[in-house]
Amino acid sequence: MDLKLFQSDIAKIFNVSTDCVTYWENNRSTPQIIFYPKIIEFLGYSPLCFNETTLSGRIKAYRYRNGITSKKFGNLLKVDPSTVTEWENGIRVPTPKHLLKLESLLDK
Repeated sequence: MDLKLFQSDIAKIFNVSTDCVTYWENNRSTPQIIFYPKIIEFLGYSPLCFNETTLSGRIKAYRYRNGITSKKFGNLLKVDPSTVTEWENGIRVPTPKHLLKLESLLDK
């Protein structure tokens, strides 16, 4: 509103339908992870908070800031997407080999 943009203007910026923007605004749906880098850039801040003092929080923050799905993130580390989800949820701890790869990736 402050920028005097219509939903149709926002939809064009994000390359989505006007209905999609309406659903986001009314909390009827949440944006897919691929849209978050552009959302963060548009807003000038991240609307999401992550506990980046934990490995799981750092993984989630990295994925959302970069718009990377668990599948793509898993491909980067050569692990199954469900493994990424388990790391993010603290269900599973990465092996030392994966931990080194993770640290290298997350520190970039």
